[in-house]
Amino acid sequence: QFSGLLGTVYRRGNLSFTRDGNSLISPVGNRISLFDLKNNKCETFPLATRLNIVCVGLSPDGSLAILIDEEGAALLVSLIGKCVIHQFYFHKPVHSVSFSPDGKKFVITKDNIALMYHAPGKKREFNAFVLDKTYYGPYDETTCIDWTDDSKCFAIGSKDMSTWVFGAERWANLIYYALGGHKDIIVACFFEENSLDLYTISQDAALCVWQCDTELDGLKPMPRKDAAKENGAAKNDEEFIEESKGEEIRGKANPNEQETRNKVKYSRVAKYFFNKEGDFNNLTSAAYHKKTHLLVTGFASGIFHLHELPDFNLIHSLSISDQRIASISINCTGDWIAFGCSGLGQLLVWEWQSESYVLKQQGHFNSMVSLAYSPDGQYIATGGEDGKVKVWNTSSSFCFVTFTEHTSGVTAVSFTSNGYVILSASLDGTVRAFDLHRYRNFRTFTSPRPSQFSCLAVDSSGEIVSAGSQDSFEIFIWSMQSGRLLDVLSGHEGPISSLSFNPMKCVLASASWDKTVKLWDMLDSWRTKETLILNSDVLVVAFRPDGHELAVAALNGQITFWDHENAVQTGSIEGRHDLQMGRKELDKITAKQAAKGKSFTTLCYSADGQSILAGGLSKFVCIYHVKEQILIKKFEISCNFSLDAMEEYLDRRKMTEFGSMALFDEGGGGEDAVAIPLPGVKRGDMSYRHFKPEIRVTCLRFSPTGRSWAATTTEGLLIYSLDSGLIFDPFDLDIDVTPSNIRKKLHQKEYTVAIIMAFKLNEKKLIQEVIEAVPSNEVDVVCSSLPDLYVEKTLEFLASAFETSCHLEFYLIWAHKLLMLHGQKLKTRSVKLLPVIQFLQKSIQHHFEDVSKLCEWNIYNIKYALAISKQRGMKRLAEEASVDEADLDSDSDYLM
Repeated sequence: QFSGLLGTVYRRGNLSFTRDGNSLISPVGNRISLFDLKNNKCETFPLATRLNIVCVGLSPDGSLAILIDEEGAALLVSLIGKCVIHQFYFHKPVHSVSFSPDGKKFVITKDNIALMYHAPGKKREFNAFVLDKTYYGPYDETTCIDWTDDSKCFAIGSKDMSTWVFGAERWANLIYYALGGHKDIIVACFFEENSLDLYTISQDAALCVWQCDTELDGLKPMPRKDAAKENGAAKNDEEFIEESKGEEIRGKANPNEQETRNKVKYSRVAKYFFNKEGDFNNLTSAAYHKKTHLLVTGFASGIFHLHELPDFNLIHSLSISDQRIASISINCTGDWIAFGCSGLGQLLVWEWQSESYVLKQQGHFNSMVSLAYSPDGQYIATGGEDGKVKVWNTSSSFCFVTFTEHTSGVTAVSFTSNGYVILSASLDGTVRAFDLHRYRNFRTFTSPRPSQFSCLAVDSSGEIVSAGSQDSFEIFIWSMQSGRLLDVLSGHEGPISSLSFNPMKCVLASASWDKTVKLWDMLDSWRTKETLILNSDVLVVAFRPDGHELAVAALNGQITFWDHENAVQTGSIEGRHDLQMGRKELDKITAKQAAKGKSFTTLCYSADGQSILAGGLSKFVCIYHVKEQILIKKFEISCNFSLDAMEEYLDRRKMTEFGSMALFDEGGGGEDAVAIPLPGVKRGDMSYRHFKPEIRVTCLRFSPTGRSWAATTTEGLLIYSLDSGLIFDPFDLDIDVTPSNIRKKLHQKEYTVAIIMAFKLNEKKLIQEVIEAVPSNEVDVVCSSLPDLYVEKTLEFLASAFETSCHLEFYLIWAHKLLMLHGQKLKTRSVKLLPVIQFLQKSIQHHFEDVSKLCEWNIYNIKYALAISKQRGMKRLAEEASVDEADLDSDSDYLM
């Protein structure tokens, strides 16, 4: 099951804070991620739209969200249940969506109209999207929405440089009002708190302040008779048309005098400019916090300003990147400001009073190429075409360190067996080793003649590093300790495509485009031990975790399995049909024909070695059973049609006599289209074209804990894991095993029987209840009487319980006793049990790091307090100072 998306934090669309202001919702391609800023966690919802999400609207109570994609297809999503409730299609691209503050209505803007719908969820209804009113008025596309605090009116900005104020009800003195005063597209409009006064901001960085002569309480409801009369008149005038699709309100930009009599009037009080003289910096996004009167504006050059309104005092301005700021959001308290840059895929949360980052995350600028799990499964390292190596924490989904030493694309990354060193190979001709304690590059391995490295392998001791070259067809071997080049292995007649060390023996397998796999014995002075000949170019090679089998994927789409001791082929899988290629928009040949030249480019065994994962240039990842050689399951990595090569057949409607519509450059000067400048003008990017990234899987790895696997794709780093919470999976069940019987046994203090019965039912909550009911002084006895089969199950339960439980010492006693009493028996089945033990180690290690930091901090504080108390009111001599420190050390030992 899909469990998380790492490596991409923001693509495009608007950011929004949740109601409590502690979490941020960010659209990532066609999914949404929730960043919990208080607990430092991130989760991606297991739902997806068909195309990239353009706008997100949150309901005021924080339970519902509306996600709208590029074509105007909307999903109504429950943020509590994390599931899709309803789907709707708006037929046209939607610019923005906003719920009214009372949660009864929501407005969307598309084309040059605004549509008001009854908000779903207040009462039970068959259709969640019921149209209430349609508002006409602007001549060009509408861009932004803002509501008054009491939901009586809303304002919309348009690309025709006008802003319109509409009544949500039909008020006698305000049906519609048009405001001009700008020379460029309106980017944002905001009402002042509890008033009809309005701020409008345009793309040329101008701010207009509008004052209204009426308060919100001064809006009069239309008398019944007048309303009826006006409706009658409307039928003759064709100005208001009542239909089944809701009431229509058509505004005029210049109404006559009779229409404006006794109506609300606006006047412009002030106009301010953000740009200094001679600057041409486009304003791209803005947000306003009504309670603190704080205006945040973002610009195309990556600068943002904070102003206090209505006096327009600059609080501070800062540059966060050199790319356009696409979205800004302020949380409810007004302390945190979120910025999204779609060019870099960057997401920042800035606390403006202390001027510090609450969150700063950025994905790889280009696509990710490779990944590696740390031995305990806690971290993932990824390498990208942008030359960066990033390390991600799997439990919080955040990147905590980025190494930028490489000057060209990274082609492979790998952890050493102790888990504290990351190695990366790059096309810049270096292999670098990074230290996870001090976060620095402590070794750089190079070859005598510069060559581009395409693959990398480290042996199980972490002593020997090998890398294969693309251009000189050689394999280089270095020593990790000294950093010296030990040997250069030549013998291949084509570029080296993949390297893999045997986990159990010192044997290196190298695959090359010369249709061979060579096995080199490290102990026998690197002589070729064996050459396996295949009938096609070899792309990737992988050893089984126990080292007894070798899997090889070749260009003809076959995966073959070899017994490398005897150089015999033990099986093969014909996988080309399972890849199911898509057809790119500009492809001249069909997907079926193109698939004949395609194959798997990445392979990986599962932790137990029973099955193998395979992926390539398509949206599918296949899992095969090695022994049976059959396809177990096919995962569809993405359903995002904003990516290329997703569909098998191209849409005939997009084909013209001149070729595909995708070849045309549409648009003339919008924010996303190509702005074509006059000759000699330096501004304006002539090289910009709409391009769709192609869907592909570049690397697959199975987690050492055996609970999950990860794939680097065009979308980012996807993690799929076994979700054990939802499934009722009984084990050895009899009629007598019921929750009430289990509790009865507990009452009679027959703990071992109760635990065994609980595991038979396999309900996590029940197992927890039973284990926590055992008194800590009896854990020893219970552990010794548990049957072997249930020892494994208990260990697995402990590993998962550590992640959530607060009973740390209690569970540590359990783990300690189980391992001490059953260690020898467990060792005989170590291969099978390794994933469980690693899972347990990962959980304990995680707690150890947290608690040890806390303890060190406390010890430091106590030492400090002691030192201060001893110093107070006395001048010390130098000898005494040294004696005091010795005392302090003995004190601290006592405290430990």
